[in-house]
Amino acid sequence: MWTSQSWTDYELLDASDGERLERWGKYILIRPDPQIIWKNAARHPAWKNADGIYRRSNSGGGGWVKQKMPQEWNISYKNLGFALKPMGFKHTGLFPEQAANWDWFSDIIKRAKAKEPNRQIKVLNLFAYTGGATMAAAEAGAQVVHVDASKGMVALAKENASLSGLSDAPIRYIVDDCKKFVEREIRRGNKYDGIIMDPPSYGRGPSGEVWKLEDSIDEFITLTAQLLSADPLFFLVNSYTTGLSPLTMSYILELKVKSVYGGVIESGELGLRVTQSGAYLPCGASSRWFKK
Repeated sequence: MWTSQSWTDYELLDASDGERLERWGKYILIRPDPQIIWKNAARHPAWKNADGIYRRSNSGGGGWVKQKMPQEWNISYKNLGFALKPMGFKHTGLFPEQAANWDWFSDIIKRAKAKEPNRQIKVLNLFAYTGGATMAAAEAGAQVVHVDASKGMVALAKENASLSGLSDAPIRYIVDDCKKFVEREIRRGNKYDGIIMDPPSYGRGPSGEVWKLEDSIDEFITLTAQLLSADPLFFLVNSYTTGLSPLTMSYILELKVKSVYGGVIESGELGLRVTQSGAYLPCGASSRWFKK
């Protein structure tokens, strides 16, 4: 399991009976999590003093039933800053477990820059959401193309760049369907040294076409792998789709990337340590290819 030990502004305080108890900066939130199938005594005192509680509805969806926190507040991870905004479907605009991936590819970028200071490292971040990976790659020294279909999420990514001191960093923000963008980049002959993708489990394209990760991920990785440069550094695929093994994604990377460039593939779960129990909560899975 991959975890980050460097968070100070985020903490998973406890987890029980389908809910997380979390500290985001100075605010305490309770949010649902389907992975938490165990029931243990809710001993942590913060269960009774939450600033925000998100509850699922019996008819589907849900909402914040208690909201003493502000509409927006900021937290940081190392040198990166993030604006948090309680949204629909329990989200805050940040997935803290992804810090483990940020640290991984940031180290790869920094080592490549140390070896070749004049090298221009280009990174493509697809389904880029609010830009955590974008900021990490840019802070490490890469030029980044950030692509997401949501104009609102791209706007929040720009806000996060400002909070991270990266307003003038070489980041290009694109509001577009990721597959359509990749197809155009192939036709334009553009190449990237690092590719990051965090595709949704389910969605619809610009013409109403259905995206289901299990059915589409092989084709999409095959397509995107064509954008790798002659001497690429890494390829990261992340998934929150329950039941899609990281080994499945690794097998695809074996066929589409490692067979061409050599290198190493790792796969595993991302996790967050629960302060109350000391155990780890699984939070999605990643497969990583990189050059030795």
